[in-house]
Amino acid sequence: MTIVEGNLQAPTRHSIDWKNPLFHNEEACLSELERIFDICHGCRRCLSLCGSFPTLFDLIDASPSAEVNGVSKGDYWSVVDHCYLCDLCYLTKCPYTPPHPWNVDFPHAMLRAKAVKFQKGGVKSSEQFLASTDQHGQFAGIPIVVEAFNALQNTKVARQVMESLLGVDKKAWIPELARQTFRDTFPKCKTKTAINGATTPGKVLIYSTCYINYYEPGIGHDLLSILDHNDIPYELVSKEKCCGMPKLELGDLESVNESKVVNIPILARYAAQGYAILSAVPSCTLMFKQEIPLMYPEDGEVQAVKNAVWDPFEYLMARKRDGLLKTEFPVSLGNVSYQMPCHGRVQKIGRKTEEMLKMIPNTQVNTVERCSGHGGTFGVKKGFHDEAMQMGKPVIKAMAEMKDGARPDFISSDCPLGGQHIKQGFEVSGLGQPKLKHPLSLVKRAYGLL
Repeated sequence: MTIVEGNLQAPTRHSIDWKNPLFHNEEACLSELERIFDICHGCRRCLSLCGSFPTLFDLIDASPSAEVNGVSKGDYWSVVDHCYLCDLCYLTKCPYTPPHPWNVDFPHAMLRAKAVKFQKGGVKSSEQFLASTDQHGQFAGIPIVVEAFNALQNTKVARQVMESLLGVDKKAWIPELARQTFRDTFPKCKTKTAINGATTPGKVLIYSTCYINYYEPGIGHDLLSILDHNDIPYELVSKEKCCGMPKLELGDLESVNESKVVNIPILARYAAQGYAILSAVPSCTLMFKQEIPLMYPEDGEVQAVKNAVWDPFEYLMARKRDGLLKTEFPVSLGNVSYQMPCHGRVQKIGRKTEEMLKMIPNTQVNTVERCSGHGGTFGVKKGFHDEAMQMGKPVIKAMAEMKDGARPDFISSDCPLGGQHIKQGFEVSGLGQPKLKHPLSLVKRAYGLL
C-alpha cells in the first residue's frame, strides 16, 4: 500500500464501536492514543485549534526523548480533558483522516478516552450534574422558583458557592431560567397546508432542545414566526429528552443511549410522515445527524431520523432553491458580525446562515469561521474558563470590525451559548457591547415581524 502525504478524498467517518468490550479497555485505548499522538507530533497542523494540541506538544517537548514514547501515559488525560469534541481538527486540518490508511480520528479517540475515564469513575459528580440539562431545566416556567433562582445565581456569594461545589467559574456567563418554557408557550401554526418542494418537505417538526425550551424560548418563537411568514406548517415534537451531547462530551455513553431510546422512536414516526425535523441549536442537530447515527449504524430508525433532520438555515435556503421562500426584507440590519459555530461547520452544509443574511438589503455581513472557545460546559468550568476566553480572542477581534473598519451593529452566532461567550469576550476585551441577536432573530427582524 502506498502512503501519500495527506488525503485526496473527502474524510469519511467510521462507526463508533462503543459496545465492543475493547472500546472501554484502558490499555487498548492508551495504545491507540499513543499511535495517534505520534502522528500528531510529526504534523502539528492543529496547534492553534484548541488546548489539547499545545498540551500534547508541550508534554512531548518536555519529555526526556522529545518523542511521544517519553510522555507518561498518565499525562495523556490532560490532553483528553482539553478536548470538547468540536470536531474541527477532523474536518478542517487533519490530512490523515480516513480513507487515509493512518486512520486518524482525533475527536473519536478523545471520545473513547472520555468513555474509559467515565467508566472508571473519573468524572466528578459536579461535572455530571452540569451535563444533566433536563434536571436543571425542570424548574423553568415556575414563576416563584425562577425569580428566586435567577436573582440568587447572580449574587457574589452564590457564584462563589457554585464555583466551590459545582466547579462553575465565578466569572463565566451562565443563563437564566425562562419564566415560561418554549413548550408551554408553543402556539398553533397559522398555516395548515403543506407544500412540498423539489428538495424540501412542506411541513416541519420542531425539536425544541433543552436550551431553547428552558432558557431562551424567544429564539424558538422567532423560528416559528419565520415559518409562519413563509406559510410552512409546523408541529412540536410530542415528547423529547436532551439530545445527549452534554453527556457525550463527558464520555457517558449509557446516558446518551437513554436519550436515544426516548427520542429516536418518536422522531422516526414524524420522519416517516414526511416532516423536516428542525432544531435551533447546532450541537443538537449534529447529534441526530452524526454522533447517534455513528453509534447505531445498523438502526433503521436512527438513520431515518438522520435523513430527516435539518439545520434551520439549511432548510430555509433549500426552500429558496425550491422557489418557496419569501425574499422580501423590508428592514435592513446594518452591520452584522456573524460567527459560524464549530458544530454548524461539521454538518458540512456550507454557509447557509450567511447566505440568508446576505439576502437582506443594505446589510453587511462579516463572517468568522473560527471556534468561539465555549465548547459546551467547557467554557464555564473553573480551570478552563480563562482558557476558553483566551481561545475566543481571535474570534472577538475579527468580529469587532467590519471590512470597511466600521463597528458591527449586531453580533450573532447560530450557537446561543457561543454567542453569549463572544458577547462576554467583547465586554472583557473592552471592545464595546454590540447587540447580540441570534440569526433567526435577525431574519425575523428583517422580515419586519417584530
